[in-house]
Amino acid sequence: MPYVHTVPYTAIESIPGAERVAPDLWLLRGRPRHKFNAYVMGDVLLDARTRHAARSILRQLEGVYLGAHVLTHAHIDHMGASHEICERLGLPLLCHEADVGAAESGCRLGLESKPRFVRLEHRLLAGPGHKVSARLDEGEEIAGFRVLHTPGHSAGHLAFWRESDRVLIVGDVVFNVRPPLGRRGMMLAPAMMTPEPARNLAAARRLAQLDPEIVCFGHGPPLTDGELFGKFVRQASYYAT
Repeated sequence: MPYVHTVPYTAIESIPGAERVAPDLWLLRGRPRHKFNAYVMGDVLLDARTRHAARSILRQLEGVYLGAHVLTHAHIDHMGASHEICERLGLPLLCHEADVGAAESGCRLGLESKPRFVRLEHRLLAGPGHKVSARLDEGEEIAGFRVLHTPGHSAGHLAFWRESDRVLIVGDVVFNVRPPLGRRGMMLAPAMMTPEPARNLAAARRLAQLDPEIVCFGHGPPLTDGELFGKFVRQASYYAT
């Protein structure tokens, strides 16, 4: 079931405290800055950080018309506040088919068999699951962006591409901050958090071939040097990270 606008969309003039990355694309304020990113993309909220971010996100969205909430992927640091936000604002939740189980369970599927540190992180950051209203897949369009299926970091990971001004949202295919110390700099999604590193590297190479001018990440500040992104990806390897 594809997402459709139910109300004519009017461009957002401003979101107090948010960073305007490009026309109709806003990076919401968060603490620590750029650690967990959530965007307003047209009339869509893209990702929702951890469960602790719900109040901050809702406060920034006061008076902002939204038609849907979309996930780049169903991990706890991207959908922790999704249930509360969807309930409060009456938004449908959208993601790729392969991540529906994780989104609806709050990433609890198979959790009992995960390492202890994963279970502890889940307890600290995760929110409830939420019913997925519609699926997004390769080639569809939403909020002026084309949907790209980029599996690897998760089976249903999505990226978003707007060719008109060459804006690319890569989600967690590539980070622009290096955990755990938070130093700026690009790296592939960490292998220990990425079930299929080889597919993630292939996704990064595919995205770099689009030759973007602005690159937005799930973690780390936006990048306005597309050539630097392309150079990083050409040299990237999981053996080097």
